[in-house]
Amino acid sequence: MSDVSFATPDPHDFLDIDALLSEEEVLLRDTVRSYVENEINPHVGDWWDEGTIPHQQLARDFGELGMLGMHLEGYGCAGTSATAYGLASIELEAGDSGIRSLVSVQGSLAMFPIWKFGSEEQKETWLPRMAKGEVIGCFGLTEADSGSDPASMRTNAKRDGSDWILNGSKMWITNGSVADIAVVWARTDEGIRGFIVPSDSPGFEAPEIKKKASLRASITSELTFDNVRLPDDFVLPGVASMRGPLSCLNEARFGIAFGAMGAARSCYETALAYAKERVQFDQPIASFQLTQRKLVEMMVTVQRGTILALHLGRMRDEGRLTPEQISFGKFDNVRNALDVARTARSVLGANGITLEYPVFRHMSNLETVFTYEGTNEIHTLMMGQSITGLNAFS
Repeated sequence: MSDVSFATPDPHDFLDIDALLSEEEVLLRDTVRSYVENEINPHVGDWWDEGTIPHQQLARDFGELGMLGMHLEGYGCAGTSATAYGLASIELEAGDSGIRSLVSVQGSLAMFPIWKFGSEEQKETWLPRMAKGEVIGCFGLTEADSGSDPASMRTNAKRDGSDWILNGSKMWITNGSVADIAVVWARTDEGIRGFIVPSDSPGFEAPEIKKKASLRASITSELTFDNVRLPDDFVLPGVASMRGPLSCLNEARFGIAFGAMGAARSCYETALAYAKERVQFDQPIASFQLTQRKLVEMMVTVQRGTILALHLGRMRDEGRLTPEQISFGKFDNVRNALDVARTARSVLGANGITLEYPVFRHMSNLETVFTYEGTNEIHTLMMGQSITGLNAFS
């Protein structure tokens, strides 16, 4: 038997996952990665520290790159595969969870419901400008007393002649204070309806939530509606039930299953580089057994989670991915990404708490990602109901 030589696995792609991607997917992934490395990474630590983000410039840039609503067809959208959208999400969140949130809220939570449930006029009016980043959107579902139970929302809309009068409030709304339009879900006599609410509507306010200790490179707001009058053609005609907002959440959760592995990868790669350079007891700490175990555990987690996300992407593109399977990805990849971030912080020691490195920023962000778009507990119960056939929600 002849000897066969194999190349040493790449520490950044140990299982050669790139071999599972098409040339087009690699090109798209590398384009987003290059943008993040050049335009996001040098500045995002400062944005996070200052609690701000250049949202208008980023939206325009992402629009030029074709990333806003990229997985939607027509109306100026790129029409990529779901997998391509997921790969872009990995690279964006390798920069910062707030950056990925800006893109995913725009595409999956604001543009998607208009694309899926809107009238042709609504689609033509809003989607091309949103795809270019000229109009920023947000998604109003969560309320202060209705987080994991959105069906108990109090925001309501009532008919008044040919108009609607919207009252209530929403909480923890990404992009809220900078959005040009909000897609707001409200209780009506006809069921749960979606409304396109321009931010300059009289009675609409969007105060920014300050003093956050997580997702600081992201705008988070409260939305309030005090007798906001909306014409009937600002209502999404295609849905009148919780199916509308829940379908949007599935879109966003899918991107998170990918994106969390971007944050985890950034933490792992930072820890690996640091451990090879940091000298203690006259040798790099990467030579110590306990440190190598930490590095290996992180690498295995990132590779395994990326393969899971890629598998979900392929299933989505084949039209056979269920909401419960999306929950699997969000549930497992986010909790594991958080473990990677915490482990990487320990490898960096005291340096792990500074914004000179991205690890603590990712760790803090992931605490929020662990909770939003469905808490870890809610996804547990969704999968539990799926495998047992029994409802444990109430």
